[in-house]
Amino acid sequence: MSATVERSLPSAAVDLLQGRSLVAGRAEGELLFADMGLSFWGGVDPFSGEVIDRHHPLSGQNLAGRVLAIPSGRGSCTGSSVMMELLSGEHAPSALVLAEVDEILTLGVLVAELLFQRSIAVLCIGHEAFAQLRGQAYARVDGERLQLYPQRPADARPTGVASLAEQRPFSTQLSLSEDDQALLDGAQGKAAQVAMQLVLRMAELQGASELLDVTQAHIDGCIYTGSASLRFAEQLVAWGASVRVPTTLNSISVDQRRWRALGIDAAFGEPASALGDAYMAMGAQLSFTCAPYLLDSAPSEGEQIVWAESNAVVYANSVLGAKTLKYPDYLDICIALTGRAPKVGCHLDEQRKAALRIELPALDGLDDAFYPLLGYHVGLLCGSRIPLICGLERAQPTLDDLKAFGAAFATSSAAPLFHIAGVTPEARDPQRVIHSGATLQTEQVSHADLRRSWDELNSAREARVGLIALGNPHFSFSEFAHLATLCAGRTRHPEVSLVITSGRAVLEQARAAGHAAVLEAFGATLLNDTCWCMLGEPVVPTNSSTLMTNSGKYAHYAPGLVGRSVHFASLAECIEAACSGQASGRLPRWLQPAFPVENPTHV
Repeated sequence: MSATVERSLPSAAVDLLQGRSLVAGRAEGELLFADMGLSFWGGVDPFSGEVIDRHHPLSGQNLAGRVLAIPSGRGSCTGSSVMMELLSGEHAPSALVLAEVDEILTLGVLVAELLFQRSIAVLCIGHEAFAQLRGQAYARVDGERLQLYPQRPADARPTGVASLAEQRPFSTQLSLSEDDQALLDGAQGKAAQVAMQLVLRMAELQGASELLDVTQAHIDGCIYTGSASLRFAEQLVAWGASVRVPTTLNSISVDQRRWRALGIDAAFGEPASALGDAYMAMGAQLSFTCAPYLLDSAPSEGEQIVWAESNAVVYANSVLGAKTLKYPDYLDICIALTGRAPKVGCHLDEQRKAALRIELPALDGLDDAFYPLLGYHVGLLCGSRIPLICGLERAQPTLDDLKAFGAAFATSSAAPLFHIAGVTPEARDPQRVIHSGATLQTEQVSHADLRRSWDELNSAREARVGLIALGNPHFSFSEFAHLATLCAGRTRHPEVSLVITSGRAVLEQARAAGHAAVLEAFGATLLNDTCWCMLGEPVVPTNSSTLMTNSGKYAHYAPGLVGRSVHFASLAECIEAACSGQASGRLPRWLQPAFPVENPTHV
């Protein structure tokens, strides 16, 4: 969408911009601007409002009371939960100004309105107008209008979160089935009624005119971000919530069976475990995995589903060929409670086409570190555009490679889908994913480009390693088998922890095959239910300042989430470090032909 310039204002104000109000409201405050999308999960501390994404230009800034201007969100679906936590306290921005509609952040505001009667204005002004915000110091939002100032105006009265005296009246223009209307009228209880209201509000925001049936759901809202996330789930249970489609649960924030033995503080462990229980009380399955595509219930090509969790969404769309949006936390459970989803976006074939072509250089000697690194780099290039990646036609990436690519891609981009020419199902014939007659913008990726992203993920400056963090996303059976081969007959360094996260079902398979016994003999700790984006001390050793991982996703998030610098490398390099206590710093073969880069940062 685009904004319009209405008129020039007297005084110190620049032109008045008008856009689309996603959540109505008035607010003003210091303008906090960045031209890079921000994942609120892993990027913003929900209890302080500080930007903790150490790769983001706003790192270290505080959102509280400021008008935040970002092009969009990116990364995790849990951003909606973090936004709701901020709004339940005193650390939220006073308003959010976007270049494009962001469902994840907006949904967090809508849920906070419903639960806490607290809200902020959310305004979308389009990319052209958004560029005019650069260099401005102060902003006022009034419904669809945005007024900018080059310095703080004399009559400034900064605002905070708005308290609502009553709920906004609900109405919808969508075409509803008889069953939809019954749910909206409360025929199936309060929980389903409220869920349908939220589904319809988001459907209108997304531009849908009707809803469609889904066959299954995967819930990401079971991650504990604070007391507000538990209150939301328990309120649904109190209202009699019951899922209408088969529903799996994402990783929760603790290993539910072992968190006490692991030394997790009860003040965190008890509510985090209770949150998982609340979703199971609604009828969801005890799956607790961020890789639901590894379960027997994984959807088939063309199946209409509602999945949240960014890596799972990307894998489902791209590798399985199922159809889902990148659903925000809380909208996922609302759709599970109604069985109905907005008929828009990646649910529609025409919305699954590529908008950007990525050309790769000639590459040789690829290892498993290549795919997460490439996914991270491609995500940075894409923003919210769906890419078609060319140059891997003969590489034959495994499902584990595609899992790692997708997780890193979903971390650095806002897109719900990627295509790899000759590899992913819809792009086996690349012309199928290009609109007829369209000429795609092309981005050329060089070895030097990949080296820069390698240096960005390798934030550690000391060779010593205290933790090897594996399983983000959760380990597959084939990854367990490969790791057992790497560890068999070797000795772990006594000062290095090796921790692997996985789903319960996959770990049972690994135990039956003998792989788990090999890893435990090596000294590995095997955790279920939770994943690295939710783990902190003491699982992350308190005396360790660096960690090592083969996950592009965790290499990005760890510096902000746990305050550790990161060595990123292949699985084999991780085990070498687990034995020696030192990261080798060796570049993989596929990066060695790289052209020299200016001021290289990783040695």
